[in-house]
Amino acid sequence: MTHKVCIIGAGASGLAAAKTLQENDIAFDWFEMGSGIGGLWHYNNDNGRSAAYDSLHIDTSKDRMAFSGFPMSKTFPNYPHHSQVLEYFERYAEHFGLNSLVNFRTRVDHVEPLPDGNYKVTTENLDSSIKEVSTYAAVLVCNGHHWNPKTPDFAGKFDGEIVHSRYYRKPDKYTDKNVLILGVGNSGVDIACDVAPVAARTFLASRRGAHIIPRYLLGRPTDKWTTPFFSRLPFSVEQTLFSLIVWLSRGRQSSTNMPAPPTKILTEHPTLSTELLPLIITGKVKPKPTIERLNGSEIIFTDGSRETIDVLICATGYRICFPFLNNHLISTTENRIGLYGKVIHPGYPCLYFIGLIQPLGAIMPLAELQAKWVAGLITGRLKLPTREKMAQEIIHDQTTLSNRYVPSSRHTIQVDFFPYKRWLERQIRRIPA
Repeated sequence: MTHKVCIIGAGASGLAAAKTLQENDIAFDWFEMGSGIGGLWHYNNDNGRSAAYDSLHIDTSKDRMAFSGFPMSKTFPNYPHHSQVLEYFERYAEHFGLNSLVNFRTRVDHVEPLPDGNYKVTTENLDSSIKEVSTYAAVLVCNGHHWNPKTPDFAGKFDGEIVHSRYYRKPDKYTDKNVLILGVGNSGVDIACDVAPVAARTFLASRRGAHIIPRYLLGRPTDKWTTPFFSRLPFSVEQTLFSLIVWLSRGRQSSTNMPAPPTKILTEHPTLSTELLPLIITGKVKPKPTIERLNGSEIIFTDGSRETIDVLICATGYRICFPFLNNHLISTTENRIGLYGKVIHPGYPCLYFIGLIQPLGAIMPLAELQAKWVAGLITGRLKLPTREKMAQEIIHDQTTLSNRYVPSSRHTIQVDFFPYKRWLERQIRRIPA
């Protein structure tokens, strides 16, 4: 029986996984479609899966996103540019000797569980077209979840251009055009602010609006307010205190034309922007309700209004996708995937998903802890609960999410940073019976 492990993807989660397995003397093969590390943060990555745009800055502060024991440069701003994030990952990989371990330009085509508990993995070198089949004791899936665009179906026909935000790079091509961005998540708001200075008119449409939270609250990066102590308070108290801090920093959102959703703050993934509300106040960005239908050169909205639009940019999210796994193995319908601790499928306990989370905070430190938990399971130092117990925990987790968050495929992998961090740390410390 083989004891070797397979890692899929060399983005942030893949880096954390490889470094952790190396530290635990676990042999592995590591595959990446592109010619370099970085995943999403590798601008115009030749793996074809980076959604990074030219002006992109990370939405979490540098101190919170850094891996343990390897801080980001003091010269970086609090919210680093994507080029600085990639630079950080490259220094991390160089420091821990990871680059030489990656099989670049190699795609994983198929992962199949075998009766003996191992996994058969089929790969293809994208330069030579040579395919190989290998057997592994475990597979770590680190392929990310912001690359397979989800575009809605619209009623009617449109004479202009429709593009998903995944393919947006720079505002230049939208100069003097009427641009509508659909979606008020972080990408949609960033793109609206990016396009507004050059476009003839810029519109931002959404179904229910969003709580727009500045990147700094009372002079501190926003995520610095979510402390371990803060996260231990009852949720209603945490919600009230955070709402007060936002109000003191920003004032009432209702004083602008940006609609606030009917739900309270922290019941949907936050949208961070310091630039949007001033642009709305000055008329450079005009909020609109969601689209009812397309009508030639016009777009008609649910309030009956209509606007002549040249380009519709859909910042409408992504589908969780594992093209190398059969759908009957792992279902991702509506982005719902039942994983114990957001990592392990009860039916396939040696198939691990690293970084498949949407935290109120940074993914990187949590992916690192996930990898440490997985390393303990692979070496046998740690044990899993029974399959039945894991299934019960998954149901409990999904019920908790549905009770707190707005029903949406956007919130199916949501976690709170510090509570989830504590949970992972408990798993790592747990002594098997």
